[in-house]
Amino acid sequence: MREIIFDTETTGLDRLDDRIIEIGGVELVNRFPTGNTFHVFINPDGKQVHPDALAVHGISNDRLKDEPVFAGVVDRFLEFIDGAKLIAHNATFDMGFINAELNRLGHPPISNDRVIDTLALARRKHPMGPNSLDALCRRYGIDNSHRTMHGALLDSQLLAEVYIELIGGKQAALGLTVAEQSDNKQSANTETVVVIARRAVPLPSRLTDSEKQAHDKLVEKIGEKAIWNERIAAR
Repeated sequence: MREIIFDTETTGLDRLDDRIIEIGGVELVNRFPTGNTFHVFINPDGKQVHPDALAVHGISNDRLKDEPVFAGVVDRFLEFIDGAKLIAHNATFDMGFINAELNRLGHPPISNDRVIDTLALARRKHPMGPNSLDALCRRYGIDNSHRTMHGALLDSQLLAEVYIELIGGKQAALGLTVAEQSDNKQSANTETVVVIARRAVPLPSRLTDSEKQAHDKLVEKIGEKAIWNERIAAR
């Protein structure tokens, strides 16, 4: 089973107008990292990086001026993700931009049935939150001290560790050997301890239908600045 953990950075929030400026990806096979990664910076083709976005990822237009446009990297990207499930944190945002870029070039969109959203997984498993990437790293003891700014490849690498924890992928049977030594002789007694993997049973949602409807109405009223805050909080 092949999966790609990926992340994007963009010039802003509007997928119909803003552009992707960085893509990072990490390959998993059977839930284990293979060491195969994908990372590119992308020239936004004249689109200016929004100041709020610059504050999040620190990638300026000057940094991108000599990078290829999306058309120059799309074949490599599609080859890297070919046949794999795609996994992202707050995947609706990233896939919206990916599909918008593909549409500009006449490529078909990537189907939603190929995509797994780790933010949705985390909210089901930890309904009381918080479930940002930083919060999940703290919850699972993953070192993210070097994450001073958002970056597509770094965030993908951290998310790969988080994803494996979310699905219980590191829990497996474990054999331990105990050797006893008496006088000057080492006994051959061996004890095997088997640790059975815990079943990952998500907790049911505590939200009522009315609470969910009220939340959805509130989200609809949030302006662009508030959306940026939500984007940052989810990462």
